[in-house]
Amino acid sequence: MNTPAILKTFHNGKMKEYFVRPEGEMHTDLGIIKLDELREKTFGDKISTHLGVELIIQKPRPPDMFIHARRSGAPMMPKDIGVIISNTGLCSSDSVLDAGTGSGILAIYLGSIAKRVVTYEIREDFLELARENFAQAGLANIELRLGDIETEIQKLDEKFDVITLDTMASSRVVPYVPDIIYPGGFLVTYSPFFEQAKEIRESIGRTNFVHVRTIETLEREISFSDRGTRPSTARVGHTGFITIARY
Repeated sequence: MNTPAILKTFHNGKMKEYFVRPEGEMHTDLGIIKLDELREKTFGDKISTHLGVELIIQKPRPPDMFIHARRSGAPMMPKDIGVIISNTGLCSSDSVLDAGTGSGILAIYLGSIAKRVVTYEIREDFLELARENFAQAGLANIELRLGDIETEIQKLDEKFDVITLDTMASSRVVPYVPDIIYPGGFLVTYSPFFEQAKEIRESIGRTNFVHVRTIETLEREISFSDRGTRPSTARVGHTGFITIARY
């Protein structure tokens, strides 16, 4: 294999995990791992350090990228990404337009399912970071473009099944979406503030979108201990408002 991999082992009762590429060597407290050996292995095989510690080779998936990818800021959380995927019915034949790439976490999740993802980022430094993350994820179906989506969307002559907007310009982009979305397609916007969500709803209200709704997803992990079972005190609260509309 010649793609990134996750190396995982349990040592002294604790899990250790490494996100690696099949090149060079990696020095760890468990010993030296000759990563070149990965080229002769496949997912599910094992690789050993020079001290004889075995690690299993796993295929990276989007949740692994959420943990290990380099970030340009706070990425969209899996709880919100799941809402987008489930409510749009994203599938392997879909073409997706994504704007506000950031570090590319959402695009990686979308690209692991959809046929094709076109994602726009206005900042060159974020674009280079996302490009690196896409390569780490081993996804070749994501096309990364530099540009301001508010301007670029007016030049597009392609159509998409799903359009996701994570940008402060979303309300100004919405009027152009009907020209590039297939009938029955979904528009999804992500906004951290009430005011932005309201502007988006007002903009959508001036189009022919239907089944419009704005939701907030809260996540509460359950903690298990000898004392009892209860919601964890460390919780993920508000992250953003998701507006979903169908054309």
